Amino acid sequence: MSTEAEQTSPSRRGILVLLPLIVFLALAGLFFFRLGSGDPSRIPSALIGHPAPKTELPPLAGIEHDGKPVSGLTNDAFKGQVTLVNVWASWCVPCHDEVPFLDQLAKDKRIQLAGINYKDSADNARRFLNRYGNPFAVVGRDDNGRTSIDWGVYGVPETFLVGRDGHIAYKLVGPITADNLARVLMPEIEKALKP
Repeated sequence: MSTEAEQTSPSRRGILVLLPLIVFLALAGLFFFRLGSGDPSRIPSALIGHPAPKTELPPLAGIEHDGKPVSGLTNDAFKGQVTLVNVWASWCVPCHDEVPFLDQLAKDKRIQLAGINYKDSADNARRFLNRYGNPFAVVGRDDNGRTSIDWGVYGVPETFLVGRDGHIAYKLVGPITADNLARVLMPEIEKALKP
């Protein structure tokens, strides 16, 4: 009497052994195709077109902007003006790289720059802004990251464009660069500035 294993042909055994490998390679190929096929800064946000989440963040003490102490970030900051909300941290390497572009944007008096300092120590955040200069009119400290989660933040840096009506108009994932500033962010700002 022969067992079932003895009755299985060698070619069928080979297929059964290779089947998990074939499935894995197919899934890996699909994953890498999807990962490489898109612009990571174009991750959609469910908040686009919706009011900015409730935001009540305390200020980063000891920081000034245009010679005045910087206040914390609340939804009142969005009333009646176009605001770029940049989520940043001193420990974030790309955040260091985007500072010149934030400085450039801060010179545009048609818009307001607001910062959410994400899971950072106050001392390190102050050192960061003292080293590079403070482009933000308001800066709120999000020590536990809860507010950033409400905003739909995947990681730092991320930048949100909030219209005069307090609704989120655009989201940029990743650092602001010369390319995405000229190609995407400025056109979105110009759209938000239209009456």
